[in-house]
Amino acid sequence: MKSLSIRFSERLRELRKERALSQEEFAAACGFDRTYVSGMERGVRNPSLAAIETLAAALGLSVGDLFKGL
Repeated sequence: MKSLSIRFSERLRELRKERALSQEEFAAACGFDRTYVSGMERGVRNPSLAAIETLAAALGLSVGDLFKGL
């Protein structure tokens, strides 16, 4: 089974793409640098709880929905 970090990164990328957002657009909506979003989507950066809350809000989801299916 894939690690939680990899499953989260895949989920984040999938949700961003479903909304037709580039990494740059998504990063701007979150107030993050694009390289930080890239790192999270590749599973090499582990977001803090505050960052997870920001990611969920930018995607129009609750934190629970962001983690659904992981």
